[in-house]
Amino acid sequence: MTRGRLSNGTLRSLPAAVSVPAFDRDRVAPGIVHLGVGAFHRAHQAAYVDACLAGGETGWGIIGVSLRSPDTRDALAPQDGLYTLAVRESAGEQLQVVGSILSLLVAPEDPDAVLTALTDPRTRIVTLTITEKAYLRAADGSLDETHPDIVHDLGNPGSPKTAHGFLAEALARRRAAGTQPFTVLCCDNLPANGATLHKLLVEFAKLRDARLARQGDAELARHVANEVAFPSSMVDRIVPATTDADRARIAGELGLEDAWPVMTEPFCQWVIEDRFPTGRPAWEKFGVTMVEDVGPFEDMKLRLLNGAHSSLAYLGLLSGHATVDRAFADPSIRRFVDALWAEAVPTLPQAAGLDTAAYTAELAERFSNTALAHRTAQIANDGSQKLPQRIVASALARLDAGLLPEHLSLAVAAWIAACAARGGTLPEGHFTDPLDAALRDIFARNLPTAEMTTAVFDLAGLAKGHPQRQTLIEVVATHLVHLREGGPALALGALGIGGERGKTE
Repeated sequence: MTRGRLSNGTLRSLPAAVSVPAFDRDRVAPGIVHLGVGAFHRAHQAAYVDACLAGGETGWGIIGVSLRSPDTRDALAPQDGLYTLAVRESAGEQLQVVGSILSLLVAPEDPDAVLTALTDPRTRIVTLTITEKAYLRAADGSLDETHPDIVHDLGNPGSPKTAHGFLAEALARRRAAGTQPFTVLCCDNLPANGATLHKLLVEFAKLRDARLARQGDAELARHVANEVAFPSSMVDRIVPATTDADRARIAGELGLEDAWPVMTEPFCQWVIEDRFPTGRPAWEKFGVTMVEDVGPFEDMKLRLLNGAHSSLAYLGLLSGHATVDRAFADPSIRRFVDALWAEAVPTLPQAAGLDTAAYTAELAERFSNTALAHRTAQIANDGSQKLPQRIVASALARLDAGLLPEHLSLAVAAWIAACAARGGTLPEGHFTDPLDAALRDIFARNLPTAEMTTAVFDLAGLAKGHPQRQTLIEVVATHLVHLREGGPALALGALGIGGERGKTE
């Protein structure tokens, strides 16, 4: 039976086994604004900042901003921003109450409050976890100037909707006030994420400058290009969606209600390029790796962890496996993942000193964690935005080296097959993709497999302009024929991966 709700006032009533913030929250000042305050941020960056605050660096509290939904604010505001981080492994669970988020804002409800936080001189870093699709890129990687939200932000700079609009308007106001620009730290799974966001924001600022030139201010693009730091970073921690059963279990452990606890694994990694002109927390004291070049770490994570995750998601769904650990326990899928890693490893920078054998061994242990129950449907979301850097980049690198990417291309085929299966063998809405409407139109045309594969590649901009594009399409189409005729068993069997199938749920 619970005794109320988690909050500053109830912290002292928690059981001794639950870790609580080891600092006086009333003495913490905001120094970071985070855009996209979802579960991953609360399991990752907010936990690292919590450790810094406990170490005495009290000028780095977080103001969290939701760009769309009020759900996180509505759950955590009555709890003074506190929430439980449940670190789960097969052997048990450890609970920690995180106190680094000082307040939460909802951008659509109060854009002025968000801009006030961003222009506060105490704000020296802006971090982002807004998912790949929220960067609003066109198929060629440039800013999608035609996106309705971009069009809105260019016409309404004082009331933006997108991360681009908020960052640009805040930087313009800081520049006008003589306040140094904040550092922009992207924490999403984009290739060279800092450089990518820098390029997109310069493009947005140029469009904004063109609109405002008649008002005598057309200098923001140059300011963003030359004066604002965009270090790249690599983030890694598995964070399944919280279920009602999780909430009930956590409430029983705390003796208090927590509207939105976060589930995660013991492993946590953050690698950051060390470029922060206005200062940063001493993250390196708490496990963060500060480097000159994050690229090799990022490539390893995207191609080995994220690539395997997406593959497990689509093959798992097609095989009836609801969670990653169950998909990975399927002998055929496990052998497929090992073979996919064997294809992807040679595409990584060989001179970077990466220990890929140790990394994949650790991934295998993480994927086997039965306590997380990381749902394959959650990972399957937004495949058209994720596969280019997770799978397609490795596949093209192999083709450039004169090698066929058989297992990597099966991952792409499994994505197409899983998308097509929704409303049939998979429930409608089981997972979503930004291209769903157009994908449904393609599937409804009942095209021959090769034509359908080409149409999907065209739609998603996969391998666009690459000389090996047609070869990749042909290999993917071959796997897709097998998936359509006999499911994963036939497709994996065609690669010589047989064995007893794991039971489905």
